[in-house]
Amino acid sequence: MVDDEESIRNSVRKFLLHQGYEVVTAADGEEALAVLQRQKITGMLLDVNLPGTNGIDLVPQVLELEPNIALLMLTAVNDATTAALCMQRGALDYLIKPIDLAHLGRAVTVALQRRHTAIEGQQINQWLKEEVAHRVAERRLEQANQERVSTATLEALVNALEAKDPYLRGHSARVADLSALVAAELGASDEMIEAVRTGGRLHDIGKIGIREEILNKQGPLSDEEYEHVKQHVLVGSQILAPLVHLKEVITYVRSHHERWDGFGYPDRLAGEAIPLGARIIGTVEIFDALTTARPYQEKMEPDVAVERMRDLVGTVVDPEIHRALEAVVTRRQVLVFLDDAHR
Repeated sequence: MVDDEESIRNSVRKFLLHQGYEVVTAADGEEALAVLQRQKITGMLLDVNLPGTNGIDLVPQVLELEPNIALLMLTAVNDATTAALCMQRGALDYLIKPIDLAHLGRAVTVALQRRHTAIEGQQINQWLKEEVAHRVAERRLEQANQERVSTATLEALVNALEAKDPYLRGHSARVADLSALVAAELGASDEMIEAVRTGGRLHDIGKIGIREEILNKQGPLSDEEYEHVKQHVLVGSQILAPLVHLKEVITYVRSHHERWDGFGYPDRLAGEAIPLGARIIGTVEIFDALTTARPYQEKMEPDVAVERMRDLVGTVVDPEIHRALEAVVTRRQVLVFLDDAHR
């Protein structure tokens, strides 16, 4: 666990020890590299913003010392673009601060499983020692790297798009983080949770195709402008269509503006005909809009926003997803309260 804030290091260390892991902490990059040189490390939580050498420059140095390490970046919302770049350099994933410990536990488990699978693949290739098996393994590795780089590049593009608008900055990262927690609350599998999180990061990629004067317009849109904005779900799914590994994610991007009562867009799906991931992302997007300051409204406190959304249950919002969102928001507020009390 590499972070310059002692309280975060200690909280995460205590949680991971309780989960059965052996944990070593470091306050900066130099100390982290020294740990890697003297002992075997299987996974690392690395903060992007460190004193001295920052996280993005540390990634290649860490992977040079331990090529198979399961590397997870920790980042503030406004550093999501940097974290995506770290993934291009070899990190497996990134988490947004403040860290939800249950979400952290799942992310560590998934990363270590991916590391184990990768090492197993390497051992099998070495054992077979047949050219055809070697080439197949190389192709799979190349494809996995291409998929990871393509997704990270698109995420960086979304972050760059949002950075132009102070009211949207960090929106997709927040939606992704909270949507994953809601999916977990609903009992989704690890694979689906990760697909929902990716869908949250990419759900607004289609806004690249919306005219800038409409995106930046202050005040209500005309009917024609609104119809133009509605095209972003189709544009987004078309942008992602060539990425076959994002098959489920594409359905979430296309359908996240459908409504429970069937009066959404683009396909007027209703109820459970709407993909679950799309229902989650759409609900969380409403919550994020209510809890973020806009030119035409003051932001609401999270519990107030959840209560206000109760009016949308059964029409816009799936009742079960609203229940799960309420549970997650309540738990997050307790975590923030405990963190403030600890300080």
